[in-house]
Amino acid sequence: MQIRMLAYREPPPMELLLMADPSEKLVNEYLNRGQCMVAEAGGVIIGVYVLLPTRPETIEIVNVAVAESEQGRGVGKQLVNHAIQTAKQLGYKTIEIGTGNSGVGQLALYQKCGFRMVGIDRDFFIRHYDEPIYENGIQVVDMVRLSQDL
Repeated sequence: MQIRMLAYREPPPMELLLMADPSEKLVNEYLNRGQCMVAEAGGVIIGVYVLLPTRPETIEIVNVAVAESEQGRGVGKQLVNHAIQTAKQLGYKTIEIGTGNSGVGQLALYQKCGFRMVGIDRDFFIRHYDEPIYENGIQVVDMVRLSQDL
């Protein structure tokens, strides 16, 4: 597997990006403001994330997604660790990530990668999405925010 920056004029893997965030409008905003990285295996894109500068010296990982056929093989962990290393190389001091309150697997992954919970954005998914989102049989309502010093 190789992780690389999405090439200029290369279409972003929207199907994967929309797995992580069902709002095409928000995904396009992230793509316009951030740096899209893709994981490729055998010439096929199997994973994606976007690095989004948010404040001076702070960057956020958004839209982390792995193709369903590749989940459970460590691709997500490699993507998150790659994002951390890339942020360090770019000179950022803090990296952040957020996930829904029902994202048990994501919360475990991010903590294994060194992130710590720093807050909860109550009703985030109610305010920003027109349709309810469900994950693991639970409505996604709150955004759990995590952070790591680089």
